[in-house]
Amino acid sequence: MVASGKLSKPIIIVGGGIGGCACALALSQKGYSSIILEQANEFGEIGAGIQLGPNVHKMFIRLGIEKEIQDIAFYPNNLIMNDAETGEEITRVDLGIDFRERFKAPYGVIHRSDLHDTIINACRNSSLIEMQISVKVTDFDETEFGVTAIGENNEVYEGAALIAADGLWSNIRSKIVGDGDPRVSGHIAYRAVLPIDEVPEPVLNDDVVLWAGPKTHLVHYKLRRGEIFNIVAVFHSDKYEEGWDAFGDPKELEDKFKNERPEVHMLLNKIESWRMWVLCDREPIKHWSRGKVTLLGDAAHPMLQYLAAGAGMAIEDSVVLAQLLEANDSDFETTFKHYEQTRYLRTGRVQTTARIYGDIYHAAGVVSELRTMMLSGRDPKNYDGVAWLYDGLD
Repeated sequence: MVASGKLSKPIIIVGGGIGGCACALALSQKGYSSIILEQANEFGEIGAGIQLGPNVHKMFIRLGIEKEIQDIAFYPNNLIMNDAETGEEITRVDLGIDFRERFKAPYGVIHRSDLHDTIINACRNSSLIEMQISVKVTDFDETEFGVTAIGENNEVYEGAALIAADGLWSNIRSKIVGDGDPRVSGHIAYRAVLPIDEVPEPVLNDDVVLWAGPKTHLVHYKLRRGEIFNIVAVFHSDKYEEGWDAFGDPKELEDKFKNERPEVHMLLNKIESWRMWVLCDREPIKHWSRGKVTLLGDAAHPMLQYLAAGAGMAIEDSVVLAQLLEANDSDFETTFKHYEQTRYLRTGRVQTTARIYGDIYHAAGVVSELRTMMLSGRDPKNYDGVAWLYDGLD
């Protein structure tokens, strides 16, 4: 077990996803050793494309992986919302030079596995980070001298503190917060990726495009330097399975989107195998730490994907936590309280706003007309409405 660095024991990080690995990397840059305990039998991410605002790109600079991200990401020209029934453009955000100058960083999209691999590679190059697989942490004990993580097979790991980045269904959260199961939104997301040469010409462009329909939306954009094409279809459904990686039903997709534009169906018809996941979140909370144990990312503040900010919030968490630990001279209890105070309003705003965006995307009837009236005609270079998120951290 890693024992070098500023402490006699490593910091235990439960969960080897984007948040857990980013946290280990951020801590290593401040001289702290850590051990990542991942329950899967390999380090890897499921899912497809995710969007990364300029606030997240600023964190990549802090983590020392900005160039690697630029080499694999795709940088779209615009964010566009269209009406999925009429084809009318509702609104757009210009992501060009003015956007980059305003926020001092770009807006990019990236395959989730590419982002994760980039962070993992940086972790593996650090002598302060140990990574273990096939360890499912189910409990912990806190002592005067640190924290013991306990695996489901009674494995024991001794650490100076514990940071749980074990996601929406966090075992550690249940011990600290005890707020039961996540809130199931009733929204199902189907995701797929196409080779770029299979994308129908009418929908192939360099933008992130969202088709907003009644209780549905479809979003698409290029990934991996423009070599592949990401498609996500979301709709309301009473049928769901817990988890992120079940096979979807193409017929259900067709039924939900049956009255929508030909451009939407061009993409739906191209996909032979869809993967689906159920969209869940939780109510925002103010406290997610106890003693030398805290939560990070989805374990602390899970959110719906409508603001495209979940991964970014976990990465911000990581950078903030590492900076605070250094500033507080390795006092974990003080740091974890300060970390909560620093983060809960920002992450709570993202959680709440994501729900509102879901309602806007899925509006029907009169509400959809009102949405179009409110949003259409807006200046694509007026960034005031997104500045609170994209300006990022001081």
